[in-house]
Amino acid sequence: MANKSPDEGKAMLDLMPLFAKELLAGGLAGGFAKTVVAPLERVKILFQTRRAEFQSTGLSGSVIRIAKTEGFLGFYRGNGASVARIIPYAALHYMSYEEYRRWIMQTFPNVWKGPTLDLVAGSLSGGTAVLFTYPLDLIRTKLAYQIVSPTKLNASGMVNNEQIYRGILDCLAKTYREGGIRGLYRGVAPTLFGIFPYAGLKFYFYEEMKRHVPEEYKKSIMAKLTCGSVAGLLGQTFTYPLEVVRRQMQVQKLVASDNAELKGTLKSIVLIAQKQGWKQLFSGLSINYIKVVPSVAIGFTVYDTMKLYLRVPSRDEAAVEVVTNKRLSQPTSQ
Repeated sequence: MANKSPDEGKAMLDLMPLFAKELLAGGLAGGFAKTVVAPLERVKILFQTRRAEFQSTGLSGSVIRIAKTEGFLGFYRGNGASVARIIPYAALHYMSYEEYRRWIMQTFPNVWKGPTLDLVAGSLSGGTAVLFTYPLDLIRTKLAYQIVSPTKLNASGMVNNEQIYRGILDCLAKTYREGGIRGLYRGVAPTLFGIFPYAGLKFYFYEEMKRHVPEEYKKSIMAKLTCGSVAGLLGQTFTYPLEVVRRQMQVQKLVASDNAELKGTLKSIVLIAQKQGWKQLFSGLSINYIKVVPSVAIGFTVYDTMKLYLRVPSRDEAAVEVVTNKRLSQPTSQ
């Protein structure tokens, strides 16, 4: 069979719906970025949830402990669930951002150029993606929380009175049996409280910084990486305490404890500050900075690059088209 010509390939891309291109670009961007930073994500989760065991050893000590206890693959524990979650999450996140953006431009054409657009569209898209994929994030956190080899499990799946899971499906089934649908969405409130400002600020800072990049550098990979790094850094700083609350709520039932149960986002923030110190609300933030810079930068860069490859119209072209269609659809006065 003869190979398809470049023109035929372009024609096939043009037949693909716009939302499908954005889903594909977003999913690939999210999966690639998450895999690159998976080892740092594992260490960060352990800092957030196993405070006494890992904070005393520091970053280098934690890395050495994981390597000795679980080997190289230990740094990727929970990454399967993470990638299984991040691909649909990122796909929905980026696609819904574009859809919300176009809808806002269509409905409110006079505000499409302002920074409010990226802030609102980013916030709504973040909330949408979380609601559809949160159970996978919960499973990822529970798997990453484990620091023992599955070969050490007893018949009931317990080690030292801790519930241990053998994989994604095992964790999903046990979590559902323990708490039903509500159990699968434990910690979703602080996640939503955190994702609305974080996702909005992330898109806002990224698009705002890109607007100030000189025209000759608009397509530069380094320019996109820089804009994405700063956007992730600033967005994460403002919302990090909410992530710590979410992680602790997700894993608090895994180990028997005399500590008061975390209920409610604001009450949990106060309780953590009182019992563990206010610094715990920023535990792992330095690691998160190291993780967020490449993760958000790579995500945005791969997404924009994939959009070019898939022949997705630029946002400026889409804005002009939407506003033009809006004006044409309005009845003219006789």
